[in-house]
Amino acid sequence: MKAVIILTLLATVCYSKPFYQKGLFDFMLEDDGSGVETVQIDDRVGPTCPFRCQCHLRVVQCSDIGLEQVPKNIPADTTLLDLQNNKITEIKDDDFKNLKHLHALILVNNKIKSISPGAFASLTKLERLYLSKNNLKELPTNMPKSLQELRVHENLITKVKKSVFDGLNNMIVVELGTNPIESSGLEKGAFQGMKKLSYLRIADTNITSVPKGLPSSLTELHLDGNKIAKVDSDSLNGLNNLAKLGLGYNNIINVENGSIANVPHLRELHLDHNNLTQVPAGLNEHKYIQVVYLHNNKIAAVSTNDFCPVGYNTKKASYTGISLFSNPVQYWEIQPATFRCVYERSAIQIGNYK
Repeated sequence: MKAVIILTLLATVCYSKPFYQKGLFDFMLEDDGSGVETVQIDDRVGPTCPFRCQCHLRVVQCSDIGLEQVPKNIPADTTLLDLQNNKITEIKDDDFKNLKHLHALILVNNKIKSISPGAFASLTKLERLYLSKNNLKELPTNMPKSLQELRVHENLITKVKKSVFDGLNNMIVVELGTNPIESSGLEKGAFQGMKKLSYLRIADTNITSVPKGLPSSLTELHLDGNKIAKVDSDSLNGLNNLAKLGLGYNNIINVENGSIANVPHLRELHLDHNNLTQVPAGLNEHKYIQVVYLHNNKIAAVSTNDFCPVGYNTKKASYTGISLFSNPVQYWEIQPATFRCVYERSAIQIGNYK
């Protein structure tokens, strides 16, 4: 029952590109000997519960009740606090001062304009902070070192300072999409302070280039829906663990030779809906590439060496999907040997159609 309650609450706030993390609610489970500190759960209702809220199994749900500020009398043993879909405009220093066991805080779809510097000071066990769909112009400062997931999409953020993320060594997921961020607003090395960061999404913003100095721990980078015009040869330097790269719906006209080679473990490349005139060089050198989206570009020709390794003999590449439709290239103009290195089960979509 407890898992159903919490999954229902969090499902409404994680609506962006899904991120799967094993043990999402480890803090609610009994100690399995892994050394992770846990909180024991019982069925007793706390001594107090904020007016009109519902409190059960250390979960406090105060969503959709017209709150204009964080309620008082929240049980001190609360592990998940849901305040989404209200009218809260400000987070003050003492709003969460007694919630030392809080692991997840949901503030989605309020009217929050400001967060006091000391608002999260007492939340030493906070792992998930959801602030999407508010009116924040800057990221909160002094976030807990325990934080693993931050979602702040659909706000009014224009700048990302390096000091905001310094020391957040447990952070795994950062979602910053749909904010008016420009490349000049991304401070150099802004994300380097997060040594475990695996998933970063800066989609649907105003950035014009791939951010420099991203952490090498990244496995997914989503930069779709921006104003990027070019991928420089050094744009992806150091991203040795990157498996998925999203660059669709930009204005990219060129992917410089050598840039793709900087991501040796790449499995998915999304370059659809751009202005490319040729297949990016270097795809034929990858050992692990599986999915390549190039549809809705201006590619007029495709050769064998675009996808097949040079000196190809009997070894086949591991492609499971190649998309080239809605390009000027015509199916009958492609030589039969062009995709000879691709597994027969692969889905290859070619043609000038929509």
